[in-house]
Amino acid sequence: MRGQVKTRAMVLRTEARGRQVARTAICVVLINASFLLLTIPAVAKDKRSRSEADHQKSKAVLWSNPGDIASRDLFYGSGGKADEPHTTYTFIKEDLKGSNPKFDVRDENDTKWRVKLGLEAQPEVAATRLLWAVGYFTEEDYFLPVLQVQNMQALKRGRKLIGPDGTMHNVRLKRDLKGEKKAGDWDWRDNPFSGTREWNGLRVMMALLNNWDLKAENNAAFEEKGDEQDAPLRYMVSDLGATFGAAGITFPLSHSKGDLREYSRSKFIKRATPESVDFNVPARPSLWRLVNLKAFRMRMHMRWIGQNVPRADARWIGQLLAQLSNEQIREAFRSAGYSPQEVEGFANVVEQRINELNRL
Repeated sequence: MRGQVKTRAMVLRTEARGRQVARTAICVVLINASFLLLTIPAVAKDKRSRSEADHQKSKAVLWSNPGDIASRDLFYGSGGKADEPHTTYTFIKEDLKGSNPKFDVRDENDTKWRVKLGLEAQPEVAATRLLWAVGYFTEEDYFLPVLQVQNMQALKRGRKLIGPDGTMHNVRLKRDLKGEKKAGDWDWRDNPFSGTREWNGLRVMMALLNNWDLKAENNAAFEEKGDEQDAPLRYMVSDLGATFGAAGITFPLSHSKGDLREYSRSKFIKRATPESVDFNVPARPSLWRLVNLKAFRMRMHMRWIGQNVPRADARWIGQLLAQLSNEQIREAFRSAGYSPQEVEGFANVVEQRINELNRL
């Protein structure tokens, strides 16, 4: 009798273990199935993301063949005379991005413009002309010596630059293109063009212009609005205000933008080897920037952009620039409202730098 009880207990324990094993197996199967169900959409999503990224990359353009460079109008630039600013402007709102006073206006034809005041207005306009001349994309920028805005509101920045009747002097107007929108910023290290001749040519152009402010937020990619799947994604340097001054950020800051003396005295090519060229822009920031260590490090980390440019690519962009006439180069600076003496001075430096590239 005792043996029968013992045997019965063993049977019950065996059955219990069997049920436990079965339950465990079922749980394992369910867990694995759940994992697969969760993973499949993630993998599919990852594939879609890669596919979308590849599609975006295939649409990306940095440069287009300028064709007959000698025939390009550097006074009006990419917008041309047809798109130049009109006569009546009404205030819309202030833009607080960046370091210069900016605000939006609308003209009598319902075209929206962004107004920039201060030191960057003139050099930015001249810089867009030279970049556009050799095939790079730029904003449609224009310079006005005098601008009056109706219904002008008090600004948080630049109040002293605006008269009581809404009049201001030496302004840049950037036309808002209704058919396009900003897709985002792009970085010099991370973009679809790294290592290409056109990308290297743009690096050389930044050195030629003495553009030391090469932050990613100053670069933009634009695409057409709507459902244009195959429309190009145009990459450009969208803020060119820190040009035609010193090769790097200085103290006081005013000497770093649109300063003929600083531009003339700065060195262009730092060194050249049979394979590559190092440019002096962007130069090491002044030591006074050490008061802001984070900003100093950021500026130091930009220096590579002007270094180790393949000699052949530097010569390529030099050959494109050499197709510009002396008069075209001067028109670029006239378009920015510089005096005759400044036009001649800036143009002479640009011509010297073009010659340096073509001697490589």
